[in-house]
Amino acid sequence: MIKRIAVLTSGGDSPGMNAALRSVVRNGIYHKIEVWGILYGYQGLLEGSFLDLNLKSVGGIMQHGGTLLMTSRSEEFKTESGVRKAAHILKENKIDALVVIGGDGSMAGALDLYRQEGVSVIGIPASIDNDLYGTDMSIGVDTALNTVISAIDKIKDTASSHRRAFIIEVMGRNSGYLALMSGIAGGVEAVIVPEFSADLSEISTKLREGYQRGKTHCIVIVAEGAGNVYEIGKYLEDKVGFETRVTVLGYLQRGGSPSAFDRILGSRLGAGAVEQLLLKNNHHMVGLAGNDIIAMELEEVLSHHHKLRASLYQLASILAR
Repeated sequence: MIKRIAVLTSGGDSPGMNAALRSVVRNGIYHKIEVWGILYGYQGLLEGSFLDLNLKSVGGIMQHGGTLLMTSRSEEFKTESGVRKAAHILKENKIDALVVIGGDGSMAGALDLYRQEGVSVIGIPASIDNDLYGTDMSIGVDTALNTVISAIDKIKDTASSHRRAFIIEVMGRNSGYLALMSGIAGGVEAVIVPEFSADLSEISTKLREGYQRGKTHCIVIVAEGAGNVYEIGKYLEDKVGFETRVTVLGYLQRGGSPSAFDRILGSRLGAGAVEQLLLKNNHHMVGLAGNDIIAMELEEVLSHHHKLRASLYQLASILAR
């Protein structure tokens, strides 16, 4: 029987983590489960940084970005001895299960705890990269996407005023989801993502033709894992013949008040995590499939990659003409 659980946020922060945390705590308490928070992710677990959570602790946090529990990365936890130490601390504090909110590295850490030490774990996907298999959307993606769209709209004003080409780099590591979706929603002229090869010569020709038709601006979105954005900008400037400016949005994309979608998603996934523990599923990740909350074993989650749809990439190309 589950009597006491702990929850932590790990890796990069993403808007909506607090909604998930709030939901885990309140659903846990509803089911008569004691809930403890762990500060600073896996590193805080190794340091025994526990915090007793109650209904009041998570009141008024849902609208805030970042994470109430804070986060960090831990090199020690990546070792077998670190995992063993973490499991011992959980046992010492009579924790029956651990809920982990984070991205692929966080899920891998949860799986290590289960595989090596038999710790019951449930993962909640939270990453603006949206690269986790087993969920259509991770917490934070929608908010980050809206942040990128807002930046694109603002940059378009300047691009039109100066007849310049702007190259905008967005986050995503080796995932082009954020770049592709912002490209479609932002009405940009080209999108460059790591999943599909880009012909810069073909892109430059299309941009030049656009200017010849009377276009007053040009926006190209580049996913950070798709190449050096400055080199891409220099190549296009030389080929197209217009001044090119590079904007790297960086950590701006992680911050801000979470969207309604991310608040609802975080709330549903947090509740789903508690439900999975009550069902005795102890090495799973909850996710969104269509409009349903599902659970998938962590081994399966981490053995696949969230694929970018070729049809959406083709749509972006068609719309950019």
